[in-house]
Amino acid sequence: MTKRIVFMGSPEFALPTLQALADHYPIAGVVTQPDRQAGRGRKLTPPPVKILAERLGFSVIQPNNLQDQTAMTKLNAWQPDLIVVAAFGQILREKVLELPPLGSLNVHASLLPRWRGAAPIQAAILHGDEHSGVTIMKMDAGIDTGPLLSQHKMSIEPEETSGSLAPKLAQLGADLLIETLPGYFSGELKPQLQQGEHSYAPMLKKRDGLLDFTQSAAALERKIRAYNPWPGTYMNWQNGQIKIHKAKVAEVGSPGDGSEVQPGLRTTFQEHPAVITSEGLLVLEELQPAGKKPMPGPVFLRGARDWI
Repeated sequence: MTKRIVFMGSPEFALPTLQALADHYPIAGVVTQPDRQAGRGRKLTPPPVKILAERLGFSVIQPNNLQDQTAMTKLNAWQPDLIVVAAFGQILREKVLELPPLGSLNVHASLLPRWRGAAPIQAAILHGDEHSGVTIMKMDAGIDTGPLLSQHKMSIEPEETSGSLAPKLAQLGADLLIETLPGYFSGELKPQLQQGEHSYAPMLKKRDGLLDFTQSAAALERKIRAYNPWPGTYMNWQNGQIKIHKAKVAEVGSPGDGSEVQPGLRTTFQEHPAVITSEGLLVLEELQPAGKKPMPGPVFLRGARDWI
C-alpha cells in the first residue's frame, strides 16, 4: 500500500526534498510558514515551499502556530501515514509528531548529534569543521534529539560559504531520504539512538554578524563565510556600518619596534583595506558601505581616503 505523506518546510533548503517526495510518493498536503514581508518595499512574499507546492498542485496551509485548531483539523483530514520535515521553522509538539502511524522524520543539515538546532550549516563553517553532512532522524519532543535512520558525510571546501554549502546539503538530504524511506517503511531499518557528544547551533540574529577584532583573523574569516548570506557580517565605521562579504587572512609579523599592535586598527595590505586582529591581519576583499553596492577592496579604498 502506498504511503501518504505530509511535508513541512519553508525555505530554499526544503525544495529538493519536496520535489523528491513528489516524484516518488503521494503528497497529502504541505505545511509551510505564513507569507512574510521582504525586500526594500516590504512586499508580502510567500516562502519558496509554497510556490513549489502550488506549482505541483498540492494543498497548502500556512498556520502561524501548528497548534492552531484549524491546522490540526486539516492535518487530521489529510490522514498522513508519515510527516516529513525539512527546515520548517516551527517546533512540532508531540500531538503533531505522533499523529501519523509512522511518526515524523526530519532532514537535518548536520551529522547529528553535532550541531543540533536552527543554524547547523553556519555552525559547521564557523567552527572550522572539515566535514558536514545530512541526517535522516525520527523526531521526538526534543530539539534534534531523536533517533537516527541514516547519515551521509561530505567535505567542507576551504572557501565554502553557507550560501554555497546549503544547496549541496539540501540535495544530499533529499537523495538520502528517498534511499532511506523503503527500508523504514518495511521495518528493516530501525532508528538508532544518537551516540557521542552533542553540540548546539542556536538561531542567529542580525546582531550576531558584528566582527570582533579581538578574535583571530582566521576565526573572523570563517565567520564571514559562515554568515554569508545570512545573517551577514559587518564592522562599524564612520558612525555607520560596512558589510563584509569576503575576506582572507594575512600572517604578518610584529612591527619590530617594540610597540603593541592594537586589534581593530585599520590599515592596508596589497592595495586592500585590512584590519589588525588579535592574531594576523584580516584583509577585506569585498565590502558594501551603507547605501551602496558590494565592491572590491581596492575600489572601496579609492573612495575611502580616511580609512587609515
